[in-house]
Amino acid sequence: MMSFIEGVLWLTLNIYHEARSEPQIGKLAVAHVTLNRALEKNQSVEEVVTAPYQFSWTFTKNSYLPREPEAFKECFRTALKAMISPDFTNGATYYHRKDIHPAWADSLTYVAQWGDHKFYRR
Repeated sequence: MMSFIEGVLWLTLNIYHEARSEPQIGKLAVAHVTLNRALEKNQSVEEVVTAPYQFSWTFTKNSYLPREPEAFKECFRTALKAMISPDFTNGATYYHRKDIHPAWADSLTYVAQWGDHKFYRR
């Protein structure tokens, strides 16, 4: 069983690689998508983040290490906040950048846009 600390670390890494340049609301939304997937699939945060073809930054292991310490600290604080705050995304489990429209988005319910990402749920 994964510890709380390990869950926070994987959540931090996902926020960092997926949304570090986003405003706080965008970072939190990405965090809640990750947590919602973990709940929906009864998996750990690590299992959700490292599942094949879910988050592009996990495709190559050399990209795991953060290179911007201040951004990583901010993402860590966001991960902690997400772990203890209610989900404001209305159950979102998917997102994509606003400048693209993947085919899979058509089969989902649009929730909202926060930052540069559009969020969806089943």
